[in-house]
Amino acid sequence: SAKTADDTEMYNTGLENFLVEARTLATFKHPNIVRVARFFEQHNTAYMVLEYERGQSLKVWRKNHPDTPEADLLNLLFPLLDGLQVMHENGFLHRDIKPDNIYVRDEDGSLVLLDFGAASQTALGSAAAVGVFTPGYGPIEQCQGTDNQGPWTDIYAMGATLFWFITGKKPVDSLQRAGRVDPLPLAEDTCLGRYS
Repeated sequence: SAKTADDTEMYNTGLENFLVEARTLATFKHPNIVRVARFFEQHNTAYMVLEYERGQSLKVWRKNHPDTPEADLLNLLFPLLDGLQVMHENGFLHRDIKPDNIYVRDEDGSLVLLDFGAASQTALGSAAAVGVFTPGYGPIEQCQGTDNQGPWTDIYAMGATLFWFITGKKPVDSLQRAGRVDPLPLAEDTCLGRYS
């Protein structure tokens, strides 16, 4: 709810935008994006219900698969990138891609992108409205809350997730990487002999 009477208009606009976004997200039909089952208004707010996925987060799954061969890793990730492309082509950004928001399904081992809490429709100009990001996975434009966000914002987060997967270490926060010397070791050096 709005914290003060002065916030009521902003709250109502946010609520309306949420419902528009939920309605659009519900139209996405891709096997690697979790489906929006329903959305509704209740108690002067709105809710989005996602389909239940049986599995475990990529973060948990990796503990039992730390040496996944490159070909298997690519076969896992490429369909996820196809799903992101569907979102991007419809003007949406996920904005919180990280190992905890990617699930490995129990039934077939495929990946599914979860948690659209930070998703936004770039056409509404709302991408920079809220500084939602996970340190290490959010690119500098997202960390700084600038309007310069687009598909590249999610691609950066996917790259950071891939870096984490192959090195076992969370990437250095993008704000710390903005200086003259990037403190993040090159994945090419870190994974020499394991991945191309």
